[in-house]
Amino acid sequence: GWAEDPAAAAFGPFLASCGALAQTPAEVGPTSNATLVPGLRQACRAAQAVTRALDGRPPSDPVARLFFAANFRAYRIVPQTQPPGFLTGYYEVEVDGSPVKTEAFPVPVYARPPDLIPTAPPSDSNRGGAQRRVGDALVPYHDRAAIEDGALAGQGLEIVYLAHPVDLFFMQIQGSGRIRLTDGRVLRLNYDGHNGYPYLPVGRLLIQRGLVPRAEMSMDRIRAFIEGDPAAGRALMRENRSFVFFKAVDLPADAGPLGAQGVPLTTDRSIAIDRHIHAYGTPFFLAADLPLNGAGAPDVPLRRLMIAQDTGSAIVGPARADLYFGAGPVAGSISGGIRHPGTFTLLVPRFSPAPGARP
Repeated sequence: GWAEDPAAAAFGPFLASCGALAQTPAEVGPTSNATLVPGLRQACRAAQAVTRALDGRPPSDPVARLFFAANFRAYRIVPQTQPPGFLTGYYEVEVDGSPVKTEAFPVPVYARPPDLIPTAPPSDSNRGGAQRRVGDALVPYHDRAAIEDGALAGQGLEIVYLAHPVDLFFMQIQGSGRIRLTDGRVLRLNYDGHNGYPYLPVGRLLIQRGLVPRAEMSMDRIRAFIEGDPAAGRALMRENRSFVFFKAVDLPADAGPLGAQGVPLTTDRSIAIDRHIHAYGTPFFLAADLPLNGAGAPDVPLRRLMIAQDTGSAIVGPARADLYFGAGPVAGSISGGIRHPGTFTLLVPRFSPAPGARP
């Protein structure tokens, strides 16, 4: 798999991570940062030297493959206390919207409220609780039901309006969106915090209640259930008390959304990892058989070098990743059908100490 993968497709995303790595304090964040970030920075200097030698042109696959082989050592991740590696997928939602509330677009997308007090540090904003001040007391922040019922209405926090609650719900799960506005503009939105409640996968609830067979579960099936029975769908979404806030971002039309590392994600090459274990910018070689032609399609081999550039509250463990598949409904169909085992090979900079993994 390694020899057949077009490694040049991963070189650009790695180089994009280098700018953020230059600003990352090695002593801040997950334990892995203390040892990996200096080594990653040194690998970045080597990557930048390759780019200079090529006068800014992207390297060929053999040159990129040689770069990764020369600057990293490969270690297979073998989890000791959990099942083998597990992969899911995510994408950038693409929906219609309006800059003003109308009968066709009644669902507000909210900016981060000024009274939101996270209990986790900014570097870990997708986890931990959130509070608000009432008098001299701190109380839990409004949950999804309270916000949908108007707890934040009239505060000028509305960024844009969507047509259906499920559009907002899916955008909150994915953490980003492209909104096609009625005036012809495209608004890009990125995650900007949440209300502190843990994310509850509604697909799991549908399986547990016998409403959708496990083998048929996908994002498309969840949407079909919610849209097919609006009252039951609304109640289901409210069982996930987590509510995500957004911010508008100025990104080129051909750029992916910003990941947690602060760089645009690259379709088929960026992954979200557990940042309490791994450092952003780390390359991983993933091997799995996935339905890459859409939910329900036969599995096909994936053997791909990918770069850790994002995280998520559901991404927990050393051999756990969310694969970014791009924007729009096709990407959504593919990502929504992926809940598969996979093999993780961690690429550790040769300038960093070896991890506690089996080479």
